Amino acid sequence: MKNIKRLLAGSLAVICAFSAVGCGKEEKKKETESSSFVEQIKVEEVEGSSEIAALTGSESDNTLKWLSYFDINPTKGAPEKRADLSLFEQKGGKIEYVRTSPLKKYDDLATKVLSEDVPDMFWFEQRMTFPCNVVAGMFQPVDEVVNFDDPLWADVKQSADMFTINGKHYVAPINFEVMSVLTYNQDFIDANGLDDPYSLYLEGNWDWNSFRSIMEDWVALGTEETPHIGVNGWLHTHIFASTGKTIVGYDEASQKFVSNLNDADLERAANFMYDITKNNLVNTEWIGEASTAFQRNILFYAMGQWASIDDHTPKEDDHWTVVPMPKDPNNNTYYQSTTPHTYMWVKGSTKKDAYKCWLECARSIYTEDTYYQAQKDKFFVSNPYYSEQNYDLVNEELLSNKFVQVYDMGCGLTPELSDDDHATTPTKEAIISYMYSSVSKVDEETQSQFTWTQLKSAYSGTIQSELDKFNASYAEFIKNNP
Repeated sequence: MKNIKRLLAGSLAVICAFSAVGCGKEEKKKETESSSFVEQIKVEEVEGSSEIAALTGSESDNTLKWLSYFDINPTKGAPEKRADLSLFEQKGGKIEYVRTSPLKKYDDLATKVLSEDVPDMFWFEQRMTFPCNVVAGMFQPVDEVVNFDDPLWADVKQSADMFTINGKHYVAPINFEVMSVLTYNQDFIDANGLDDPYSLYLEGNWDWNSFRSIMEDWVALGTEETPHIGVNGWLHTHIFASTGKTIVGYDEASQKFVSNLNDADLERAANFMYDITKNNLVNTEWIGEASTAFQRNILFYAMGQWASIDDHTPKEDDHWTVVPMPKDPNNNTYYQSTTPHTYMWVKGSTKKDAYKCWLECARSIYTEDTYYQAQKDKFFVSNPYYSEQNYDLVNEELLSNKFVQVYDMGCGLTPELSDDDHATTPTKEAIISYMYSSVSKVDEETQSQFTWTQLKSAYSGTIQSELDKFNASYAEFIKNNP
């Protein structure tokens, strides 16, 4: 088995300080998009890896109950059988789909964990899975089934170490998703003689300053009849992340989550976002795909790759280029916010062998060259005008050790801090998300743009009280789970 180092090396450079990047409503994709990464290659004849042990238990023992709002098995809308499922079935396994909804998933999970009908697996989501619902008793450690020193898992061990409590791992990453990138219309750049962002990136000069300068040049070319806009989309949280600092941190010595609201680098990021918004470079409307943004003369569209491929893919005459988020000009490090994809082991599940087999089948799709190339080939069948340069950047380079990966633990603490579905802020964003995005918002009463100082004053007390509340639960969990 050959590991694809270019795809997974980024996991070796993850920030392990329980950092918080942000989890705003922009991340809420429709159900089909949430599960799109698992619409994997069709394999007519699967030769299962000999390194994955065949299951020897009964059919009941080998059947995993999968509680989710999307199915792993073939469906009417996605009739092709996934490669990981083919491998699992070849080893004697089976997946039983237990349906829930995106809004009810944790409620249904809690009910079932307390019943005699415990599911075995649950999809990891950035919002509230870890550490909140681990501390709430929903999941169990994976160390019994995953040996992170094994070649299959060694590349993701450092990432997995982020998701530990008392030295126990609760997450075994299958692969990783880049949360947001900047897509731009190359024709806008070429036709107007603007500096090319991708060239600046290759030269090491792609930072906040060059990002701002290009947007200023583009906006200046607009007219009253045809105004130009600099950027739209999910940008704010990732500009903060580019400092390597985050609103919520984790103090190893005290084993507590702490507020970093007064960090000077976060304030610089906030001021940068405030300034480019004040100077009319930022559009804060929701626009769900790159092509719509470009039709509105928006130069940069900030979003996950999902909004520029498949149903949103470029047409034959489109020329789109992708660059990372610009780096902080005060350092030479590129930071990239990511999230792992994996299957949580539900507390109470006793199907150790079947769960282990499933994880190994799922992981092998991203570590064996044959599957990786087949998946890439299939991508270009559906996205023939999405360039290979863009694909390689998003799916390989941004996950390489050229970038320090950042994960957002601020999305997984308490409902008020982390869960948009329980939000009480004016825009119905959870507080952590609201703090990141609101330097581009206007106070409805005064009609003036919020400053970082105002936002801190309004929410620092609530953030600290929520952290205190969670830290108490966290300490109790550590005490009871040595």
